[in-house]
Amino acid sequence: MSAWKQSLDAAGVRDPESRRDYDRQRHLVAGARRTSYLAARLLLPRPMLPHVVAATAVMHHGDDLLDTGPKPQRVAAWAAWEQSVRKALDTGVSDDPLIRALLRTMGAYPRLRVAVEEYLSTATAELEFTGFATEADYQAYVDAYSLPAFMLVASLLGPEGDDTRFRAACRTLIDGSQRLDFVNDLAEDLPEGRLGIPTETLERFSVTAEDLAEGRETAGVRELVEEQVEAARVSLRAARGLPALTEGPGGVLVDSVIRIELLTADAAFTRGARLLRGSASPPLPGTLRVLLGARRRARGEQRGA
Repeated sequence: MSAWKQSLDAAGVRDPESRRDYDRQRHLVAGARRTSYLAARLLLPRPMLPHVVAATAVMHHGDDLLDTGPKPQRVAAWAAWEQSVRKALDTGVSDDPLIRALLRTMGAYPRLRVAVEEYLSTATAELEFTGFATEADYQAYVDAYSLPAFMLVASLLGPEGDDTRFRAACRTLIDGSQRLDFVNDLAEDLPEGRLGIPTETLERFSVTAEDLAEGRETAGVRELVEEQVEAARVSLRAARGLPALTEGPGGVLVDSVIRIELLTADAAFTRGARLLRGSASPPLPGTLRVLLGARRRARGEQRGA
């Protein structure tokens, strides 16, 4: 029996329809977020894995609806999806495999419902995003969209009771991760008319949006990229206390996520202005060292439990 099927058994997902629902989410997540899926599969206890996969699939599906296509199409697609999810939250039933998996996961982790409702109520901030005038605008976007989306998964790993400190640390992590994504994804975002670096920040380096869109690898662009990557690093390093606030075995996974994000930041810093031609990825050997070291720690914690 495969490790995935064993995970479904351990999570109590035994009826054929539910297993098919979770299978579909596993394929979605493994295809779109391969490193994240590999980390979860290696590091999470089997009963938790299907639920983290389902929550990640909701986050990924929402990203796709909000980011793909002309705005009228995105608005209509998101409205239909939101209506379907809210109806399922009210009735407890759905004909959508992803929503059915979500409902089952909420049964195992009731606190996920709060995260889902918050995400639904704020996610339209992504529909309106075209760029930021100021750093304050960027921070407002993190609060309205990035953090609620991240909490879909993080809520499964956090404490059962008062999660104030946990959520604050998640906010620090996602600030660094989102800033890194915006600078690392310049080559992908600019053709779509999206720029995640605030205008006031561009002005400090005498860089224009046109400079970036036309791929001008100037000294100012290089300094801008380095400054944004270093700002991301500061937040990511500050989030290193998050694993200690994470409930149970999820802390090893969160620690690995932070370490891999820092490897990505190093690669982006080295690439510099060439990010205008393509994003940087964490080096495979370093990523494997992180995951294998985390796997040893996770096994040690499970034996000691």
